[in-house]
Amino acid sequence: MAAQIKPGPSSNHDKFNSNRKPVLLAKLEGCSDHVNKAILIPETDGVISVSSDRSVRVWLKRDSGQYWPSICKYLPSPAVDLLYRPTTRQLFVGQENGTISEFILEEDFNCMESVGDILAHYGRITGMIWTEISIDGVLEQWILSTSRDKRFQYHNAKTTNPIGPPFVCTSWCTSLEYDLESAHVFVGDYAGNISMLNIKAEGLQLVTTLTGHTACIDKLVWDSSSRRLFSAGHDRLIIVWDIGGGQGTAYELHGHTNRVTSLAFVSAKNLLISAGEDSIVIFWDLNADRKETPPWAESDNCETCSRPFLWNITGIFERKQFGSRQHHCRSCGRALCDKCSQDKSTIPSMGFELPVRVCKFCSNNIDHTPMAIFHDAKHSVTSITMDLLRKCVLTIGQDRVIKIWDVSTLI
Repeated sequence: MAAQIKPGPSSNHDKFNSNRKPVLLAKLEGCSDHVNKAILIPETDGVISVSSDRSVRVWLKRDSGQYWPSICKYLPSPAVDLLYRPTTRQLFVGQENGTISEFILEEDFNCMESVGDILAHYGRITGMIWTEISIDGVLEQWILSTSRDKRFQYHNAKTTNPIGPPFVCTSWCTSLEYDLESAHVFVGDYAGNISMLNIKAEGLQLVTTLTGHTACIDKLVWDSSSRRLFSAGHDRLIIVWDIGGGQGTAYELHGHTNRVTSLAFVSAKNLLISAGEDSIVIFWDLNADRKETPPWAESDNCETCSRPFLWNITGIFERKQFGSRQHHCRSCGRALCDKCSQDKSTIPSMGFELPVRVCKFCSNNIDHTPMAIFHDAKHSVTSITMDLLRKCVLTIGQDRVIKIWDVSTLI
């Protein structure tokens, strides 16, 4: 009988071999310090960026195809966050000193005028959201914000006055999201917790605290259509929380080898985009049938061969065996010794796109078909933003370079 070579499970390298890849359109360089955030200007070939060199820059595409600054304004302290409203051309810039500065951009994007400052916090701004709220029939404009002063605060955007007492976390507030329909706020903190707050007429009410991350949460994204919250953090983990969909589930996505710094969601395609300090951008297909990771079993002995674990002194003496470290199969959750869990495998249906420890039984019963597409961005990504109309993604790197990618083949 002729010899046959059977293909094994797909390797991590195979994930980069997709024919559908982002195409680099442009690179923007010139900032003398870290670029903290940047966005594509809707319906204009332009980019707005803020940097730790204290600059706010508006880049416009020239006839040569390159982007050059048409505005470069310096603030009193490093510019760390931005919020832009295309309909009114309002630009809000969060600073390291806790101030939120408001500007109005001219129609040709060659000039911007200062409107005023909101003395919102005492530390670095980490999140800003503009919203309109109807109070007793009167429509008010609010700015929601979080900061490293451990506070979530909301201000009247016109009068700049604070509205009600702030919500104070136990650690730095690092990320912010908001559901307009239900007036719920999600605040991620440095300890890895997500506080869910309800904004009421009498003030803020803590609804619940979501726990799942073990380190700082860098990014939160809310999808109002499916009522899901996406979170990513320093623990290299992405969690998909079903908040109002009636399922009550929370499943994990594992694909990055370093901190996950940013997320973007394409609701129409049910596609999640993640990026991190490992220089990888991942496109997660959430239409696929995914499962929650199983709870880890607790046992004094290996559930396959009955070998005692290190703390089981009685079992060690009875069986006259050296104790073993306890491991767990990521697919079934059973407690196993090292010998019974030496296989490594991807488990795409549970979000494990990188090989993890599994038992021998599960290793032979896993579908290894990838449910995500990987792309090397060639720089350590600190932030991504998306323009759905143009089907473009903007990435910011630790190398102070802004890159614009065409992702039309993927979305």
